[in-house]
Amino acid sequence: MATLSRTTQPEDEALIHPVRGKGDPHVSGDVLMVIVRQGLDSLLASGKVKSLARFDMYHFYIYQVEYRDKGTCLLCGPFTGAPHAVMVLEKMIALGAGRIWVTGWCGSLQPDLRIGDVLLPTRAVSEEGTSSHYPIGDRGPSSSPALNRRLEGTLKALDRPFRKGAIWSTDAPFRETRRKVEGYRQRGVLAVDMEMAALMTVAIFRKVELTGLLVVSDELFGGTWNAGFSSRRFREASEGLHMFMLEFLSS
Repeated sequence: MATLSRTTQPEDEALIHPVRGKGDPHVSGDVLMVIVRQGLDSLLASGKVKSLARFDMYHFYIYQVEYRDKGTCLLCGPFTGAPHAVMVLEKMIALGAGRIWVTGWCGSLQPDLRIGDVLLPTRAVSEEGTSSHYPIGDRGPSSSPALNRRLEGTLKALDRPFRKGAIWSTDAPFRETRRKVEGYRQRGVLAVDMEMAALMTVAIFRKVELTGLLVVSDELFGGTWNAGFSSRRFREASEGLHMFMLEFLSS
């Protein structure tokens, strides 16, 4: 059973706890949480796959992928939005995961962050409804500095360009208004997604390490929406990002 956060009083303890059920696999160490179905399918096609679990209640799967001769990587996904993402994360922590890496897509708020670029979110602005249920005191949602250093070191060694900074997470992608986009852009927020703020918050609350890499799928700056989902640059960048993470965690 998960322990209480130092900011949680006994009367605020949850009545339902994430647990490892009978027959559930035990996991440890590093887990790659893959947000989008396309990314998960790409990874499953890249090596020898062993299916470890299917959670119909949570609508996600756990796989082990043997990547060439480098080793194995534990994957789980897909999921959409903060509530679903947190249910998956809670279950993976209950199964024993201690270091969680996330891959997915995001929308750029800045003119110098374009479709196909890669973002390492270091902190988040929460505009979703899940994070507020996990008290973490005065600190805001942020990713693990230790995991970020590992990612940055490898990306720089391979000469792979990336940006790092703040992301805005929202439950309402169809309400990303011009006013909100411009306001967050002026505050220096780099991109928008639906999950990272909640994932960062829960990781802090549960005392596990979490970070991620996101590829820019669309652009919202300038008062218009430029969707890049079908562009060649985006498709190649998305596949390249997921393969990078597989190799990174398999070595």
